[in-house]
Amino acid sequence: MVGGLIMIIVGVTITFYLTETHPIGRAGMTEDQKLDLLIAEQVNSDYRTLSGILIGIGFLLVLISFGARRKRGTGAKKTEKKPTT
Repeated sequence: MVGGLIMIIVGVTITFYLTETHPIGRAGMTEDQKLDLLIAEQVNSDYRTLSGILIGIGFLLVLISFGARRKRGTGAKKTEKKPTT
């Protein structure tokens, strides 16, 4: 469960950071600068996708850990039936 929470926190932090550091173009850019801007925007978008995947996997780990916990004392009791002969 702790691993899943850490993954969620890291993913959200990376997403916020990437959102704040979005590459910005300016007027009068050369073709090379425009190409570099497009590449930087694509890389930023890809990293945001990866951080979203990290958040999703962390969330699944947290859900699995809640479902994997065993409840104490509420388990099914085994009963044996005696044969009727």
